Amino acid sequence: MHAEVLVSLALRQVDKVFHYNVPSSLAGKVQVGSRVLVPFGRRKVEGYVVGFSPAPNPADLKDVAALLDEGPLFTPHQLALARWMAAYYLCPTVKALRAMIWPLLQVKGPKKVRGLWPAACCEAPDFRRAPKSAAVWQVIQARPGLSRKELAEAAGVSPRVVDVMVARGLLRSEERVESRDPCQDLPEKRIKPPVLHGEQIRAVSKIIEALDQKGGRQVFLLHGVTGSGKTEVYLHAIAAALARGKQAMMLVPEIALTPQMIDIFRGRFGRQVAVLHSRLSDGERYDEYQRLRTGEAGVVLGARSAIFAPLEQPGLIILDEEHEPSYKQEESPRYHARTVALRLAGYAGAVVVLGSATPSLESYCQAVGGGAYHLLELTRRVGELPLPSVRLVDLRRELQEGNKGIFSRDLQEAIARRLSRREQVILFLNRRGYSTLVVCRECGLVLKCPHCDISLTYHVSGRLRCHYCNYSVLAPSLCPGCGSRHVAYLGMGTQKVEQEIRRLFPTARVLRLDSDTVGRRGAHREIVDSFREGEADILIGTQMVAKGLDIPGVTLVGVINADISLYMPDFRASERTFQLLTQVAGRSGRGEQGGEVLIQTYSPDHYAVTCAQNHDYQGFYRREMALRRTLGYPPYTHLARLLVTGRMEKEVQEAADFLAQAVHAAGVPVELLGPAPAPLTRIKDRYRWHLVLKASAQGVLREAATAALDGFSGTGRYRRVQVSVDIAPQSMM
Repeated sequence: MHAEVLVSLALRQVDKVFHYNVPSSLAGKVQVGSRVLVPFGRRKVEGYVVGFSPAPNPADLKDVAALLDEGPLFTPHQLALARWMAAYYLCPTVKALRAMIWPLLQVKGPKKVRGLWPAACCEAPDFRRAPKSAAVWQVIQARPGLSRKELAEAAGVSPRVVDVMVARGLLRSEERVESRDPCQDLPEKRIKPPVLHGEQIRAVSKIIEALDQKGGRQVFLLHGVTGSGKTEVYLHAIAAALARGKQAMMLVPEIALTPQMIDIFRGRFGRQVAVLHSRLSDGERYDEYQRLRTGEAGVVLGARSAIFAPLEQPGLIILDEEHEPSYKQEESPRYHARTVALRLAGYAGAVVVLGSATPSLESYCQAVGGGAYHLLELTRRVGELPLPSVRLVDLRRELQEGNKGIFSRDLQEAIARRLSRREQVILFLNRRGYSTLVVCRECGLVLKCPHCDISLTYHVSGRLRCHYCNYSVLAPSLCPGCGSRHVAYLGMGTQKVEQEIRRLFPTARVLRLDSDTVGRRGAHREIVDSFREGEADILIGTQMVAKGLDIPGVTLVGVINADISLYMPDFRASERTFQLLTQVAGRSGRGEQGGEVLIQTYSPDHYAVTCAQNHDYQGFYRREMALRRTLGYPPYTHLARLLVTGRMEKEVQEAADFLAQAVHAAGVPVELLGPAPAPLTRIKDRYRWHLVLKASAQGVLREAATAALDGFSGTGRYRRVQVSVDIAPQSMM
């Protein structure tokens, strides 16, 4: 038998297994899941052993050069999932596999430290005549594993005292594995589960029934209004899965939501919870991944990539806020965590719970009218608290009546009332920075990023910044084009909102939560905890404040501009706007005082806005689905996007035209839109064109896209151009 090796080259041309001899020196060591070094052409490359089989021409085979990791680095479920992803998302198998095991590839192994430990004495030594030794002994009992220097400093003695105790055999020096626990500094407070209300009990019962059934996967859509207690349903379902000897997975859409979830989950399940997300250090990710592999942890909590956690017995997979676009990976492999979760559950016979107050249209249509999902509904808030009242403020009328400021008069008055009553306010604007557009009033020059086709955003630091490539430059005092002093700073971001709030309400305590304020590790937790504990009156933020926050003191939510996402060049713009407004409105009125929401908009009659005002998901669903049916967009059709990028615009355009011709030549029944420049025509010095394919079935899309890619790779004319395929794209930008 010979090793089947998947070489670690993310190229379609080599996306297959290659056979290698296993030399006698490595016999019995190389196994499925091992990482090896193999000769490939004129060089040696890394590869992964994915099986053993007879080779067609054994005499022609080369030997495995070296064993890099004995492994196994991946489970059979992970390998099957990687192969499925390669076929479904048209990406190289090795790219999908590396996305699953990357925590093991970044770190060589566990962290080992040499420290001092108390010797295993039958009874405590008598230190009555040796007070310094007594001090050392007291410290080492409380903090074993300290180094010689650390122990001496902690005990307030010289290192020689420690040396004497080592010589007497009272202390021993050992090398041990030190856990890099991302939650080690957090207090572990066990939380008693609250009593569930009727709808929660019914939802949990249905999920437990599914856990007890043997057979294929079952999928539930938990549609619950904001504040209805969906998290508690998740926790009870996870406890039930653990009680049945199964493992559970809980995904949240953004890393920003993870800190408060960690507190909740650790309070309920203790050290059984492992955390996985990209903000952890490489060492922390490695150790948490290993705790899951060994079974020490039975619950994984994390963002999108946690779907690949190495669970041997996955019984329950939960996606909270399942509608969120952040579950879609925008770089290859361009997977959607929800789609991968459904496939993984199919392999393992697991239960999937998709939860949201504003489910995606694709999921909701699967849960009604005989779809494949089971619908569970939570129609009331916990404690029978009412949903907040929502008022619309017509910004057109404000402008006609002479108010050109950021805040309408109604919103200013509402904020003032809350501050006088010592209640809290959240202000939402989904734009960070100070001014979103810098333009010369004389020559009309818009200051753009030299590397991206996007205007630069002005920040209060005095710098202009590109939010796509992070290019930064000092804001000029004169127009770079004509030398005029009349440079205008237009538009607004959260920094400008903060400045204006401080001017209007100078005594208010204000915090801001956006990407600029949470760059430092732990900053998000500090800001949210400070606001939750009443140390601030007003929290200003981007979409980070729109979901997950449960703060009873908040009685007013103000949406500064509801139209930012409404007219984006994307067929999902109305859906995203409705979801965002409904979610941020749900942050208000979670306490006994009740709540109010003010939405400032130039489009008060748009159905996405009026349905959010009335907490009317059903009304929005009917209106939007009718429009999608008319226009032939998902969920009535399936989409694939081919994105062509390169440094030479003409070459990119020619390559896009070639792909379009290849799609037509394939003779597959798909509708082709484009080729055309992408809405963001250049990012990081690479020009961008795209083609969008429509079809009634996913398989037809993949057939057309594969034919186009095969023709493109076969021509060899566009070596400096890259083509990426996005199956079921979530963004057209």
